[in-house]
Amino acid sequence: MSQEKVDVLKALGAEIVRTPTEAAWDAPESHIGVAKRLNAEIADSVILDQYSNPYNPVTHYDHTAEEIYRSCNGQVDMLVAGAGTGGTITGIARKLKALCPNIIIVGVDPHGSILAEPESLNASTEGYKVEGIGYDFIPEALDRTLIDRWVKSEDKESFIMARRMIREEGILCGGSSGTAVAAAVKAAKELGPGKRCVVLLPDSVRNYMTKFLNDGWMHDNGFTDQNMASEQESKHLQWGGATVGSLHLKAAVTVTNTSRCREAILLMERNGFDQLPVVSSKNGRLVGLVTLGNLLSRIAAGRVQVDGQVQDVMFKFQKSGTHFTEITDETLLEDLTSFFEKNSAGVVTERGGSKVKAVITKVDLVSFLVKKATV
Repeated sequence: MSQEKVDVLKALGAEIVRTPTEAAWDAPESHIGVAKRLNAEIADSVILDQYSNPYNPVTHYDHTAEEIYRSCNGQVDMLVAGAGTGGTITGIARKLKALCPNIIIVGVDPHGSILAEPESLNASTEGYKVEGIGYDFIPEALDRTLIDRWVKSEDKESFIMARRMIREEGILCGGSSGTAVAAAVKAAKELGPGKRCVVLLPDSVRNYMTKFLNDGWMHDNGFTDQNMASEQESKHLQWGGATVGSLHLKAAVTVTNTSRCREAILLMERNGFDQLPVVSSKNGRLVGLVTLGNLLSRIAAGRVQVDGQVQDVMFKFQKSGTHFTEITDETLLEDLTSFFEKNSAGVVTERGGSKVKAVITKVDLVSFLVKKATV
């Protein structure tokens, strides 16, 4: 599950227990197996059990289906929805089949899941990235006799469609919504003029901000399409393969981690800088960055003295973690555009960070593009 879902639950005060995705649904270590064990161990605990709770489909029978029927003035010729626990599509299908006898109910199931019928559709055993739909068992809440046909879905088309809906329609939907729409585009082709197809979009983009919305994540998972490839090519042409070395940046002015804050402030004022790379007084290697704003605010608040050491107020770099991005003369400028979405400046070093060479900012990249455009 996405980190966003975990963070929301933690904010609500929940304790998160991770279970392996590859565990079979009836295995002791699966999310269902662990929940049952905790239920037995924790006094006064309850499992809402969306998989078998009869009120899962009932609430969609009583409410969601009625809303769809009223909104469509009683004309619904096809309904397309993904199947997870099955409660949504079961409840809606049961009510709409009674109200619109000729309606076609289309269930959507990812490759790697076993919910679709006939069983021959479920030949694939691959995993899938789309969350909230598909399972390796048939939930009690799912009544497959109500579903007229199934469409098997693929991750790539799901995420590309979700991104397309966000960009073209302004609908901030999640991945399984893209799955449903991609399937509806296929299924609705059999409907004639004047027919109405309703597609259920069950998730928002809030839970997936660091997943399919991120170009890097899409590329790393092989989900790029022609449009994204064209954008990357356009970006490459814009920068022309230029590197940091192409900018001929001025040599960096540095301070050591044991330098006095007073010295750092004077250096920045004298050179018109608002930040300085900090190097180790022992071996000269890059260890962090000190900014004028942080220095002045700490001193004004009495949290550090003017004669205190820079290492007490600097932003420390962790080369083994995610907080340090190595930038060298060989780094492509196009690769720095995403870096500057989160950072105002970067430190250019020799490979391995053994020596600080320069400081690069967003202004340097903008200046390069301006000069390139006027040539």
